[in-house]
Amino acid sequence: MKWKDWDRNLRIRLFGEGAMNFLFWSFFPFMTIYFERSFGKDKAGLLLVLSQAFSVVASLIGGYCADRFGRKKMMVISAIGESLTFVLFAAANSPWYQSSILTFISFSLLGVFGALYWPASHAMVADVVAEKHRASVFAVFYTAINIAVVIGPIIGSVVFYTYRFEMLVTGFVITALLSVILAVFLEETAELKKREKQAGTPWYRAVWNELYDYRIIAKDMNFLLFIIGGVLVAQTFMQLDILIAVYTTEVIQNQTIFQLGDLNIQVSGEKAFGLVLAENGLLVALFTVYITRVMNRYKEKWVFVTSSLIYAFAITLYGMTQNIWMFFIAMALFTFAELMVVGIQESFISKLAPEDMRGQYFSAASLRFTLGRLLAPLILVMTNYVSFKTAFIFLGILALGSGLIYYLMFQRLEKETQVKLS
Repeated sequence: MKWKDWDRNLRIRLFGEGAMNFLFWSFFPFMTIYFERSFGKDKAGLLLVLSQAFSVVASLIGGYCADRFGRKKMMVISAIGESLTFVLFAAANSPWYQSSILTFISFSLLGVFGALYWPASHAMVADVVAEKHRASVFAVFYTAINIAVVIGPIIGSVVFYTYRFEMLVTGFVITALLSVILAVFLEETAELKKREKQAGTPWYRAVWNELYDYRIIAKDMNFLLFIIGGVLVAQTFMQLDILIAVYTTEVIQNQTIFQLGDLNIQVSGEKAFGLVLAENGLLVALFTVYITRVMNRYKEKWVFVTSSLIYAFAITLYGMTQNIWMFFIAMALFTFAELMVVGIQESFISKLAPEDMRGQYFSAASLRFTLGRLLAPLILVMTNYVSFKTAFIFLGILALGSGLIYYLMFQRLEKETQVKLS
């Protein structure tokens, strides 16, 4: 789909959300480090779990609200909410007043408003783009996000610790402008009939209906194994801005990354983490399409299992070293494991799901990430009682367990296929 054929709504959102993503990735990866230093690992981990719980509930409500009240209205309300939250966020990190509690509340509110925003945002793409072009449009938005993942952490590694107040004030300005632009120039795309149909359903009933759909997991053993394997392996890649962030900043203290004669380039732990995270985003942006094309040549069974094994090796390697170049190598392997499955997961879910239940299966499949996000911060709590090395080895074991579960799942599927053919 060519740029000239894009709906005006999409063009507005691409630039507006692009700016928001740069801002988001300038502070979000460093919040775990901030909370760990402010509250300690125990409280920081539990607070992050609580914050994710709020976002999970908001995401369940977000889809209902997007249909009930309209895409534009929810996006505008969410942007205004984020703008006001940045005022609180900046006030809690100003030269005149500092509050870790208010910072946590602000961080959680941003997660809630973001969770309300994105269902409406994705639904709007489906509203205005023909099905055959949706993948390419989503790919452009996905690429824009990963460009932000590359640049944002590098900028944030300096700005977050030195000019945090100014950065958060900038956040208020950007989100306020985005609110005005969305309110004035965006057009509503939700179907009126769908909105009227949803009008008689209270929000709590919509949340219950979505949760109730997860009952299909218990009825399909193969799908249940897929979910369990996904939750286990999610504990590794969900650590990018949690355990990996804290570990990198603690073990690297002005380490030399390049030396030539009198030229000696050193990085602090915060900057090293920013570079590692930027490496992940850059590799994702550059190689997602290519690696997905290559992985389509192989059996899904071995792609899933091998991905889990590489995750296990990469996360364990990361915890075994304190050298930034080894961090880069481990992160390259880590990212390769991520890209191996990112392109085939959706099609695999489609194969598992009966045609008349694909919506429910895709909804339930998101539980891999929902539970993953909820459980991941507990690993940070774990490091208060065991060493970082032990925590990374534990994550490696979880990834190995994921590979074993995927293997068993495919074994079951192969046996069932043989029975049907015989």
